[in-house]
Amino acid sequence: MKNNSALFYTCSLIEFIGRQCKLKRSEVVSLLGDKVIKRIYGHADVLHCEPIAKAADEFISLCNLPNGSFDNEKNCKYEVPDYWTIGEVYERLIEDVDCGDILETLKDVYSSWIDGAISNYNSDFFYQSRDYISECYCRNEIIA
Repeated sequence: MKNNSALFYTCSLIEFIGRQCKLKRSEVVSLLGDKVIKRIYGHADVLHCEPIAKAADEFISLCNLPNGSFDNEKNCKYEVPDYWTIGEVYERLIEDVDCGDILETLKDVYSSWIDGAISNYNSDFFYQSRDYISECYCRNEIIA
C-alpha cells in the first residue's frame, strides 16, 4: 500500500522518540517492541490528533526508554531535517521493500545498515530519490 499514513506516523514517531531520548532509531524500535509498535501503527489515526510530543512522552514512559548519547541533531553541520521528513523516508522505503507484513518489514529496515545512513544528517542520502534508497537497501550498500 503506497502512502500508508499509519506507517508514516509510526516512522515519524520513532524518529521523534529517537531524538528525544538520543537513541539510534534501531534501538527505539527494539526497545518499543512488537506489541507497542503494532499499537502505534493500529491507532495512528487517533494518535496523530494529539501533539506528537505528547504521544512520544507517553510511549517513552510506558516503555521506560532510557536516555542515550546518539545525538545526530547536535552533530549535524547543516540544516537538520524535521522528523516528518525522516519519517517519510522510512515510510517510503518500507512500502517499497515490503513483502507482505508491513510491521515485520519495518523491523527489518530499522535493524539494517540503512538506519545509520538515513540518520547521518551530514550526508545527502536521505534526500535521494525513493527508487535510489530502496535500490541501495536491496543491494545492501550505497550505490556510487
